[in-house]
Amino acid sequence: MKKNIGSKDRFIRLGLAFILIACSIWKSSWLLLIFGVFTLLEALFSWCILYQILGKNSCPINRKK
Repeated sequence: MKKNIGSKDRFIRLGLAFILIACSIWKSSWLLLIFGVFTLLEALFSWCILYQILGKNSCPINRKK
């Protein structure tokens, strides 16, 4: 898996994951918990399947010549 999420995008997903997990505990919702854990894993691995499908990449490019 090649990283395709930049640091800013990663922090946003991390915050969203914690909000979704907290809401899932508060509402006792399995669906919110699944989305929260999925978003948390995306943030931890810096890889998004939707970005992969669309060919998008928000990671900075290091060009060494």
